[in-house]
Amino acid sequence: MRTTALTSGRAKPIVTRAPKRNDDRVILHFDYDCFYASVFENANPTLKGLPLGVKQKSILATCNYAARARGVKKLMLISEAQKICPDIVIISGEDLTPFRDASKKLWSVLRSHSWNGRVERLGLDEVFLDVTDVIAYNAELLNRNALQDSFFQLSRQDPEKGFSFDATRFFGCVHPSVEAKNVSILLDEPLYVRLLLASHLAGYLRHKLEEDFGYTSSGGISTNKVLAKLAGSVNKPKNQTALLGLRDADIQNFVDGHKLRQIPGIGSRMAQLIQDYVLSEDTTGDSHDLEIGAKVTVQDVRQHPDMSADLLERILDRPGAERGSGDKVWNLLHGVDTSEVKEASDVPTQISIENTYMSKPLNTPGEITRELHALATSLVRRMRIDLTATDEIDPSDPASQSGQQQRWIAYPKTLRLSTRCRPKPNSTPSNSTAESFSRNSRSQPLPSFVLNLRDESIEAIAEKLASEVLLPIFRRLNPERQGWNLALINICVTNMVMVADPNENGNGGGRDISRMFRTQKDKLREWTVYDPTHIQESPASTHTVHPEENADKAEEGEWDEDVGVIENPTVSSDPDADTWEDEEESQRCHLCGHAIPLFAMPAHERFHSIGD
Repeated sequence: MRTTALTSGRAKPIVTRAPKRNDDRVILHFDYDCFYASVFENANPTLKGLPLGVKQKSILATCNYAARARGVKKLMLISEAQKICPDIVIISGEDLTPFRDASKKLWSVLRSHSWNGRVERLGLDEVFLDVTDVIAYNAELLNRNALQDSFFQLSRQDPEKGFSFDATRFFGCVHPSVEAKNVSILLDEPLYVRLLLASHLAGYLRHKLEEDFGYTSSGGISTNKVLAKLAGSVNKPKNQTALLGLRDADIQNFVDGHKLRQIPGIGSRMAQLIQDYVLSEDTTGDSHDLEIGAKVTVQDVRQHPDMSADLLERILDRPGAERGSGDKVWNLLHGVDTSEVKEASDVPTQISIENTYMSKPLNTPGEITRELHALATSLVRRMRIDLTATDEIDPSDPASQSGQQQRWIAYPKTLRLSTRCRPKPNSTPSNSTAESFSRNSRSQPLPSFVLNLRDESIEAIAEKLASEVLLPIFRRLNPERQGWNLALINICVTNMVMVADPNENGNGGGRDISRMFRTQKDKLREWTVYDPTHIQESPASTHTVHPEENADKAEEGEWDEDVGVIENPTVSSDPDADTWEDEEESQRCHLCGHAIPLFAMPAHERFHSIGD
């Protein structure tokens, strides 16, 4: 411990002692090699060996190693890549569906080998596994008298499920290297044994992904997520590295050699602030500049005079900054990461679909309408892939033609639309920078018609979602009639609610949530109170026509020719108001979207819980 200069007559202590690292866990990290390109190569094997690039807009989202060997790099302009490598094959990667499907398939394989369920996806091409329990079990079974003929058990229940391996050496690379003559001594080190076993498990899983599905990967093995990810980047592609940190100095030397921006958890803005302080200069330019944080190493920062967690907290202190950033970064600089690998779930926490328009921003109502419909279609399709299951049903059921029925395993409660506009030509530099990186968002309950699995097609539901919901939200976010200079649109559904499996009780007679949504209007009709000013009585019949059932009629709303939105003027006198949030005497049901009086909401929720 050392002290800083006197403050108010007293020396303020600054803790510079290195934080203690916990090595009780064993974490594996998998990073699929050139994932986007690999998806196309697996779909079309004739592409293998050719220089291949995957484009999104006017840049290369990624490229395979054959293209990289020719000088092509990720995030390069398409025109520049074609100059460097004229015979490069360019394929559009705008549609993320094949990448999501492949990622989910590979993740499911890795998850099936987890005992504790801690399998976390990072993006589409990276996965963390906490295999502490699997390794501890196999460490107890290790026979030191027959190390070369060891067997790794993948199941507690089935002793024959597993693979043979040679426990006298690591699988893949190890850092720092280990001399063979020291192996017998190192077997007395529990950490050595655990990382040794983990290297063979990682190698087995990597080979399985390659042999069964055609995807190669790089792997990292260590005792926390940050170290495992850093280790996996040492020997790429199609290789793995175990970070053997038997001494604290080994871990610190390994981390010290990395550039500041290479450390997971230290973003570009953090790296810029720390680098500016260490170099005593101001870094200018785009906050997405990859060079930010590339001038200084971890060692440069850690050994800078008076550097400490407290000093880092002051360096990173800015409006909106997260408290405790100094401690977090100080830990990362020493290879300390206490974050847990998240437990796997079949249901994502949210589903987000977005598109960017940096080269050609959106400015006309027609462009907005087209893009919202395209994004809504992708969203509805993705919801049906990720949030539904298919059950076998009685073929004699008149509602079934194929003997199968889709059902929701979970559904989102909230729909959110986010947009981002590029700076206007007359914007000042300060306002321009802020505007270009800020998103405007608005949320509302997800309309129940989106959950209809039978009566309407994906395209019909998407069209209804775009015209009746997303366009009105967009109008509230961007009140100008045109000229928005829009650079991004994001549609997201979140706040997932799990639905009970109808087969859990063994009778196959569970709830059909989509059927419940279709029939709820009839069931609620005799208890529903309507405002007389919103009811039209037909002289030819006693059928009650409600505004939401008659929205396509001119007398029930106003057609805005600019964006094709029907808005009912009787809903709210404030065009910017969210009626489902601003109503004081009623509340919108998050399941069906109906406005229910507050006093009746408990009974209405019980109706949903009872189902059919």
